[in-house]
Amino acid sequence: MTLVPVTYKGGIYQHDIIIDLIEDLGGYIVQKHIIAAEVVLQCFVPKDDIEQIRRIAKPLFGEVTDSPLVGTEIAIVSMSLEIHHLPHPSCDIAEYVRRIGAKSNMVSLARGPGKRIAGLNDEERDVINEHDIAVYLLGNFETCIEYKIPTLRRGIEVPIILCGGPDEATLRRITNPPVEGYVGNVGRFMRRTKESDQLEKLDEIVAEITRVVEKKRDDIAKDPLSVSPARLMDLIREKVPDINEVTSPTPLTVQMRGLRVKLPYDRYAAPLRAIEIEDGITIGDISEVVPSRMRDYILVKILPFSETNTVI
Repeated sequence: MTLVPVTYKGGIYQHDIIIDLIEDLGGYIVQKHIIAAEVVLQCFVPKDDIEQIRRIAKPLFGEVTDSPLVGTEIAIVSMSLEIHHLPHPSCDIAEYVRRIGAKSNMVSLARGPGKRIAGLNDEERDVINEHDIAVYLLGNFETCIEYKIPTLRRGIEVPIILCGGPDEATLRRITNPPVEGYVGNVGRFMRRTKESDQLEKLDEIVAEITRVVEKKRDDIAKDPLSVSPARLMDLIREKVPDINEVTSPTPLTVQMRGLRVKLPYDRYAAPLRAIEIEDGITIGDISEVVPSRMRDYILVKILPFSETNTVI
């Protein structure tokens, strides 16, 4: 059964019908948002059942749309939080990818600005590598980007999408070895992105992120994970009631290869490893449960079939 990411938007009245339908079909609700009288469900559903969900949602005035970034966590990497260096599109891009289903985090570098001192420290590098994709937002000057990008990408293991003031052709020419994605004409400017041409540029960034995500999903499909991250999310939510008391946004953050669990590592890592999934197989058998560099959270890194010889 192939699960695909979609978003359901509709009225709050009888939305539980849609939730029950998705769960009965074998799908998973990743996030649920209630805004006034509207409910937004970001979920994974069986590909063959999308039309059935649309048909049942229509009388409820609900809409089902493709959301390719559901189930991803993206790092928006800004060179600095200082007003002189902060690329203003940072917050706009972070918000825009959330609308398509992604969980985005802003990562501001301590030594991002300035060619002489530019670099990553160990904590910044580890935090970026905990995400599925990193979007680098650099400035307007070609020589500055060319000089800094080799240092800023050192040790980064996740796909990088490079955004900067020069056009795409220039970014490709000055980046060696190449990164996974490029979006040009997005530099540092002192305004919000709200004009039509600026919104088109945000759409271009989302399209490039989507392209890289789909490529990564294809790579994962060649050696599938031992268990679906969304299934693991439901299991942890059922077996660890304390997760329902967490007030942080998305206490269980689904990633492409695992989960971020927003509970203290020292107290909850061992119980998480011991949770049985099926037929005596525990989470610790098919994944690595490690401490996150982001606060005191837990990372669950699901191992592929080639390492466990198991698919649940």
